Amino acid sequence: TEDRILLLNKVGFEWICSHQPWEKSYEELVNFVKEFGHARVPQKFPQNPSLGLWVYTQRQSYKRYLKGDSSSNITVDQIQLLNKIGFEWVLRGKLEFSF
Repeated sequence: TEDRILLLNKVGFEWICSHQPWEKSYEELVNFVKEFGHARVPQKFPQNPSLGLWVYTQRQSYKRYLKGDSSSNITVDQIQLLNKIGFEWVLRGKLEFSF
């Protein structure tokens, strides 16, 4: 039920299980930036579907962090690393990307 989902979110339940460490995904994002010149990975990125999902998850964790939500698992250090490579926390408009 919706109440159960809210309770699970409150205790920091991770809906998307990541099997690789944060640093590995960050490294993949850095490589993406080097190749494409930006960090706007589409959520459904055919060349690396897990990277698109990871980027989406970082944005969601950041939103919770800004709200003071304890279920956010993003750290200040991770935020700074993402900022350093030009990560966009809020995407405005439709993401156009050619593969």
